[in-house]
Order: sequence, then C-alpha cells, then structure tokens
Amino acid sequence: MTVEPIREKNKIKQMYQYLNGYDPKYALLFKFGINTGLRISDIIPLKIKDIFNSNGQFREYLVIKEKKTGKEKKIKLNDVLRKAITTYVKDQNFTDDSYIFYSQKGGHLGRIQVYRVLKEAASAVGIENFGTHSLRKTWGYWTYRMSKYNIGLIMDTFNHSSQSITLRYIGVNQDQKDELYSIVQL
Repeated sequence: MTVEPIREKNKIKQMYQYLNGYDPKYALLFKFGINTGLRISDIIPLKIKDIFNSNGQFREYLVIKEKKTGKEKKIKLNDVLRKAITTYVKDQNFTDDSYIFYSQKGGHLGRIQVYRVLKEAASAVGIENFGTHSLRKTWGYWTYRMSKYNIGLIMDTFNHSSQSITLRYIGVNQDQKDELYSIVQL
C-alpha cells in the first residue's frame, strides 16, 4: 500500500481535533509534520531547546540534522505551528532539555507508538492509505498547490533527485491520472 497525502482540508482539521481530544501531544506532532514536511524520525526527538532560546523566545530557525540523510536542515516555523507549540508548552513543566514529544516511559515517543496513534486517528475520521509519511506528503502536496506548483523548491526541500519523483511522492501524478479518467466518458 502506498501512503497518500491528506488532500482534504476538512479531514486535516478533523484528524487534528480527534488527536487533540486523545492527547494534545499527538495533535502537536501531527501539526508539526504537516507544517514542516519533516520525517517522524526527525520530529519525535526534538527538545525544548531546539525550538526556544534560553530567554524562552522562539529561535529564528529550527535547525536539525536529518536522521536519514545526515544533512542539516533549517526550518522557519510558521505562525500556525508557533501558536500550537505555545499553547502546548504553557501547560507543561518543561526544562530546556525536555523532549517535546516525551514518552511516559522516559525519553521521547517511539515511531511505532506514533504510527499506531496516528493510524487510529486517520481511520476514525475516514482517511485511507495513511502512514506516518502521510504528514510529510501532506506538507508537500499543499505546499505544491499553494506555491502555484513550484515543484523545484519542494524537490530541493525533500532532497529528491528529480521532479517526477517528488510529484509521485506527493501524489500529484495520481490526482492527474484520476482527472484523465473522468475527462473521457464515452
């Protein structure tokens, strides 16, 4: 099964609300993924000090070293994500060294646990072909549409070697194929 981006904004909203009701930590993780395009493996180990400076202000950039590629990535967190982070952390008793997505068992949440919770939420709101990569693909899909189809920049952000790989990855090729099948009705 190929996991897909979430193509409907109302489904994104429903899933966020579902997760927020389950545990705000997972809602923030979901929002983080769809607003940054980062892999789950790069989101779950984030600490407070990665996002905020010692004065408690947002850092200008979130700077991470990607687990999969080893490459450094700089991300300017958008206002929607900053607001969600602010709301979440004000109710927590965090230190600079705390994991944002902490586990009750110590350390940070595990990939499998995150997958289980997100998959359950997706099923509950009627999202099919969902996996943890759906967050990254959702960011790519909506960024592609809202940037007026600037595939080169998205390709670069994902470190893909060709535009066709990126288009396939974010599910745009499938959308275009679906459109072809609805054009001709003989």
